[in-house]
Amino acid sequence: MAPTPATPQEAARPQEVAPPRPGRPHPAALRGALRRLGAPWLAAVLSMGAYCLALALHGSYPLGPRSRAVNDLGNQFVPFHARLWDLLHGTANGDLYFNWSSGYGVPFLADFFTYLMNPFSWLVGLFPRALADFPVFLVTLASIGLGAALMTVFLGLLHPGSGWLRALLSVGYGLCGWVLNDGYADPMWMWGLVALPLVGIAADWCVRRTRWVAGTLLVALAWAGNFYTAAMATLAMALVLGVRLLTAPPGARGVRLRAAGRAAAMAAVGIALTAPVLTVSLLASRAAQPAPEVLYRHRPPPLYQLAQLLPGGHGGSPAPNIFIGVPGLLLVAAFPFVRAVPPRVRIGWYALAAGVAVSFVWKPTILLWHGLALPNGSPYRAAFVLSGILVMISWLALAHRPRPRELAAGAGLVALLAVSCRDQGAASTATWVLVAGGGAATLAALAALTVPSGARTDRTRTAVTAALTGTVLLGSAYTAFSVTAVRDRIAWFRPKTTLTPASLAVRAGLAGRADWPRSRTDPGPHEFANNDPLLLGGEGGSYYSSYVPAVTARTLQALGAGWYMRGRHTLSFEDPVGRAVMGVGSYLSAAHGRLTAYRAPHAPLLTVRDGPPPAAGGEPSTVFARQERLLGAAVYEVPRLTPAGGAVPLPVRGGWLLPPAPLPAGGPQVAGPDRAGTVFTARCAPGGVVVWSAPWFAGRVDGPGGHVEGAGKYDITANAASELGRVPADGKVTVRVHGQGWQVVPGRAVGCLSPRRLAAAVGALRGPRTLTADGHRLTARLPRGAAGRAVLAVPAVAGWSCAVDGGPSRAPASDGGLLAVPLGRGAGRLSCAYVPPGLRPGLAVSGAAGLVLAAVAFGGRLRGRSRLRPSKEARA
Repeated sequence: MAPTPATPQEAARPQEVAPPRPGRPHPAALRGALRRLGAPWLAAVLSMGAYCLALALHGSYPLGPRSRAVNDLGNQFVPFHARLWDLLHGTANGDLYFNWSSGYGVPFLADFFTYLMNPFSWLVGLFPRALADFPVFLVTLASIGLGAALMTVFLGLLHPGSGWLRALLSVGYGLCGWVLNDGYADPMWMWGLVALPLVGIAADWCVRRTRWVAGTLLVALAWAGNFYTAAMATLAMALVLGVRLLTAPPGARGVRLRAAGRAAAMAAVGIALTAPVLTVSLLASRAAQPAPEVLYRHRPPPLYQLAQLLPGGHGGSPAPNIFIGVPGLLLVAAFPFVRAVPPRVRIGWYALAAGVAVSFVWKPTILLWHGLALPNGSPYRAAFVLSGILVMISWLALAHRPRPRELAAGAGLVALLAVSCRDQGAASTATWVLVAGGGAATLAALAALTVPSGARTDRTRTAVTAALTGTVLLGSAYTAFSVTAVRDRIAWFRPKTTLTPASLAVRAGLAGRADWPRSRTDPGPHEFANNDPLLLGGEGGSYYSSYVPAVTARTLQALGAGWYMRGRHTLSFEDPVGRAVMGVGSYLSAAHGRLTAYRAPHAPLLTVRDGPPPAAGGEPSTVFARQERLLGAAVYEVPRLTPAGGAVPLPVRGGWLLPPAPLPAGGPQVAGPDRAGTVFTARCAPGGVVVWSAPWFAGRVDGPGGHVEGAGKYDITANAASELGRVPADGKVTVRVHGQGWQVVPGRAVGCLSPRRLAAAVGALRGPRTLTADGHRLTARLPRGAAGRAVLAVPAVAGWSCAVDGGPSRAPASDGGLLAVPLGRGAGRLSCAYVPPGLRPGLAVSGAAGLVLAAVAFGGRLRGRSRLRPSKEARA
């Protein structure tokens, strides 16, 4: 029976509502809260589910046998997460301040702030170290889910509307083109996907004049997780806030100014809370080896850039990857036609999107997006912010219930875009499937959902929403699968091996040889990843990071170690004296196609030198002379090379200019004039070890007992000094050189090492009675009568301070690029500690910001209490 309608008198009478039971929320409030939470959860589940489905279809880890560890994911992030596991479990050589495992001792805090501050990275501690690949995958997956969930929340603040539909559009943000092409391989960047809506929520609270303290903490969280992408997100949200304020109804000038002021203060205090992240990283970046010079060659053609709006493809040329899926694209295209949106709003948001798109391909604004430095790699790392802006536009269109004719106009624009870009590299077969098939289904569903409510039933709406949800899920999964399949056919994306049974066996073998800190155990030339010491253990020279100190890179290269990327990737020593000087007691070598462990004569990690180093033999500009100076003894013969056959070289300053002489098709075993190259001879004492040093040479060198393949290119790639066999009994050393193009060979590229002299020199060096390396500290009890100076086999990076016998701490000096501490006479104890430059001032700024935040919070609480306290008249 239908309820009896109330009379006008009853309707006007106040209705009595039964209050909820004490301690229990009102059912209506509970349902509303569940709905609000359900939409973000839906976005997270759909986006993560679609990504996992795509990986399963492609057979990628962890849902298939194919490794995901391509490029920096394998070379940097898996090894750095393995290092984080060691730190969390107390098994690392070093701590957050200093890393004894890489580069023969390097600072670490800037690496931690940059590569490992995504909160999801800390999940690695919950898994076995041998499974570090899996939590690294979870960093990407969880960031996708959280980014989509937070975008769902922000869209609801931008304009009210259906939480379910907001979630479906947010899936396009979580799996946007930037994520599938750029972010997936850089877990640290994935926090930018979270930071954009985080900062947007904080900015919205400024507009509403509420939750300033909470918003400040959200800004701090965004910047702490990854300051690089957070800076991009903050700039983008400042532009979004500007558009929102400028397109607000007229007559609200004071409101606009107050909102802008609150946002500026919120951003300043929130960023200041994370000041140590910025100060330490900034100073470490300034002290780092400069990256190879990057030139912005040309912007992509307009049609090629517009093609990036179409999902499913991967272009061959660099461009901002910005697609957000078919539903988002359709609504963005329909937005200019939605008459329910005021014209100033439509113009403002479209101008914002167009301006940001142009800023991505204009060098001055590219520099602005990337911290005033062109990145060493893709110059379009900020593309995710444009994807976020496009999702916001799509929601503004959908929230205003576009009419079918408005949606049809948008579909026409999408069709025109697809036809115009049909020949672009970013358009593939998958693009046509998604745009044609997915677009038709999406258009029909959106048209059905936006008709007036009286024209449809709840059952119809539920069915259409379910169909649209399935379309979004399958379309997103197919997009991710298609992009991954196209990208993985490129040879450059060949994955690394990282943590496999072979590398785990090597790690176990290194652990059995560990003798730290009496000597180093060096994993040797990288075989598994560019950061093998972090992955395998030991204390090696390999180190790949944006924060490789210039002092470290240049010192090691000057002493005979190799490098890549202009020193951003250092390598271990491959010659006996280099290993001896750095205290390497055992090492791995890849001779004969397999890794073999060797013992080596070595100096102690800390040596006490009584006087100035003796004059070394040879020319002081050679690697051999620099090694002898640090060793404190002459162990080499360094003869001049004399041309003796083959292609005639030209004498140049410091060496010989070789004409091109590539290897013949038959290889080095071909006899006769075809294998001529250029032959040099030199004379040394029989039985010595022939060491070849030509850092910038590219080609092949054959010696009396082996060969060396050089890939040098000044000053990008430096070859390590390497062994070429033994000096024959007649004392004549012959080397045959095949250069790739015109090459310069140093006149003293050969050094003949006396193993007997090396053993005597190492045995004559005095080490400490005891040496302890604890975290970022070194403590040594010196031999009786110690005087002169103590030399630590550690590159002399800034941040160290040392004290002798409990005296004042002073910065050590440099001896050949290594740490040196003056001892005076009769010194008995030496202690050194490392503190990252910039940490103390950063903590001071962070503390001041914390006081400001606490004062604002306390003041707000007092004001709230005063408003709630009844006045005297009310009490009377």
